[in-house]
Amino acid sequence: MKRVLQSIAILLAFFALLFAAQRLVTPKYMSDVYEGAMTKEYYGAPKQNELLILGDCEAYDNWSPVTLYNEFGITSYIRGGPELRVWQAYYLLKDTLRYEKPRAVLLNIRMMHNGENEEGQEPYNRLNLDGMRPSWDKWQAVQASMTEGESTLSYLFPLLRYHERWRELSAEDFQYFFRTEKVSFNGYFLRADTKPATVFPVGPKLADYRFSDLAWDYLERIRLLCEAEDIVLILAKPPTIWPYWYVQWEEQIADYAARHDLAYYNLLEDLEAAGIDWETDSYDAGLHLNVFGAEKCARYLGARLQAEFSFTDYRRNPAIAAYWDALTREYAALKAKQLSELAESGTIQTYTHGGG
Repeated sequence: MKRVLQSIAILLAFFALLFAAQRLVTPKYMSDVYEGAMTKEYYGAPKQNELLILGDCEAYDNWSPVTLYNEFGITSYIRGGPELRVWQAYYLLKDTLRYEKPRAVLLNIRMMHNGENEEGQEPYNRLNLDGMRPSWDKWQAVQASMTEGESTLSYLFPLLRYHERWRELSAEDFQYFFRTEKVSFNGYFLRADTKPATVFPVGPKLADYRFSDLAWDYLERIRLLCEAEDIVLILAKPPTIWPYWYVQWEEQIADYAARHDLAYYNLLEDLEAAGIDWETDSYDAGLHLNVFGAEKCARYLGARLQAEFSFTDYRRNPAIAAYWDALTREYAALKAKQLSELAESGTIQTYTHGGG
């Protein structure tokens, strides 16, 4: 019995060391490419959201959940990531349904032009999928996303992917070994700096404007899943001017929405109604919106949602209001901090964007 207990103790110590090594070498995303921390962050947030927003940077940069709550009482969460694919959005939706059932899903449809698993996509797959909790949905998301040379096991055991980071370890890896800090506000990444859009590009001609069969397949899966769960599906195109949104793409999405009786909000066609000003509302010349643009988009969205679907006003619920009031204070503090940094030095904390 003593030998058995010793063997068990040695085995447990071995796995504890493996877990510690894996945790140490896995990127923490606390000082660079913060998007890598967003997927994991969802699990620690309250599950009380009537609106789920899915998409790439047009999701997590362009809608402010804090504004949606404070002005309309709508509780929302953004599950997005850089260069997110439609199939990844589908499995994030399935993953979300394990924890809560939103009343509506807002799908940012720029993802539709990301139609295949392309060479060089692996770093984005990591940013979007590593943070998912182990589940059948994660397994399927990995299978649908892997590019040539990737391994399923390396997603389940990140030590297999990041073991060579030993030579790159920094103080951050030790500082955030046990616990990372929050980088978003219910999935929204706040940027208060401004870089006006002065050039309005015309997209180069494409050989084929059709979205891929794979993208259509997963859009249909999202629609059918929402239908089966009695969730309202809304398609949306936020007002970013680059990458270029082709009229041929617009026609395909508008036709799909009409055929399936889906709401479709194209803010590129409603710039005046949304109040977007390209002199003040982007932090990188029109590729992404800053906090002022994201707040305007949220006001536009909230007004339409309340008019068309009559969402619950959770500002009247003390238990839910307590969380959102605290989040609003944090949001206001970071916004003020960034504006102060901009006034003093012209820049905010160094930040590298993970992609679009």
